[in-house]
Amino acid sequence: MLSERQRMILSAIVDDYIRSAEPVGSRSISKRGDVTFSPATIRNEMADLEELGLLEQPHTSAGRIPSIKGYRYYVDHLVTLDGAGDQDVRKLRTFFAEKMNHWEGVIGHASTILSQLTNYTSIVLGPEMFSTTLKHFQLIPINDVSAVAIIVANTGHVEHRTISIPDGISMDDMSKIVNLLNEKLTGVPFYRVKSVLHSEIAKELSRYIDHCEDILTLLEKTITEEQEPKVFLSGASNMLTQPEFKDVDKAKSILGMLEETQLLMQLFQSNPNGGIQVKIGTENAMEAINQCSLITATYSYEGQSLGTIGILGPTRMEYGKVINLLNYLSKDIALLMSRWYK
Repeated sequence: MLSERQRMILSAIVDDYIRSAEPVGSRSISKRGDVTFSPATIRNEMADLEELGLLEQPHTSAGRIPSIKGYRYYVDHLVTLDGAGDQDVRKLRTFFAEKMNHWEGVIGHASTILSQLTNYTSIVLGPEMFSTTLKHFQLIPINDVSAVAIIVANTGHVEHRTISIPDGISMDDMSKIVNLLNEKLTGVPFYRVKSVLHSEIAKELSRYIDHCEDILTLLEKTITEEQEPKVFLSGASNMLTQPEFKDVDKAKSILGMLEETQLLMQLFQSNPNGGIQVKIGTENAMEAINQCSLITATYSYEGQSLGTIGILGPTRMEYGKVINLLNYLSKDIALLMSRWYK
């Protein structure tokens, strides 16, 4: 348990180090207007904080910098969530005032705005297969043997796929099948579509279509075909502007990871409960970002997670600003998308 004085000194050191990227000494802390302690008193407290593992001293004659444990204490107990200024909020409001009728436009734009406002790297995941449901299915005939299948998700995402009609299946049959699919599959998560097709829908189809296995196989492939996860990345080069990553090898390692979609997906798998999550330094499982912090927020509708927004930057991150922006943005994206679901 830290004393109030230790809390104040730790907070001052973290704030100063975030701004300067330079070790913080007792004299610079003592000159702050809100600090009334002498440099000697501050030095003693800094030594105690170092002994507790909250501060580190890079060089014998240098000041202190926060440790991973120190940042964690700061985020959990000391951070002030008012870092987003009026100008940042105005930019976000302008973003939501723009008319966008597709979720990919919203997510892509959000990613760009976040990287610009923070000067860090933004990573935004679109709605996931396990939480995305079928809203509508439609077939538009092209000729007697082919049609365009239109799959609409509750997220607003639309897929168009050209399919070949199996032998012996008329367009009248296909119309009945479409009606049955919309009756049985509307609101069903995509990951459950296959099981529903081969249970409830198979029984119904067998009543008026002989050898319906072919049509079931076609429908399964058409509706449940796996898509590459939608990941929007913006501001990857911002990493190169941070003093911590002037080392070329460090920068290459991070940028290489950012190019791998599956690796990015893994970064977000550890936030099953939603809300804001902060992972600092070695709390991140991937070695490539052990000197980074990742702050994520899920955006949800009616208690169901739709996707995740993340900001990746150095451990010397403006935590208050980023958390505030993510909190604001995740709620407003959810509100915007809820209009489509209705």
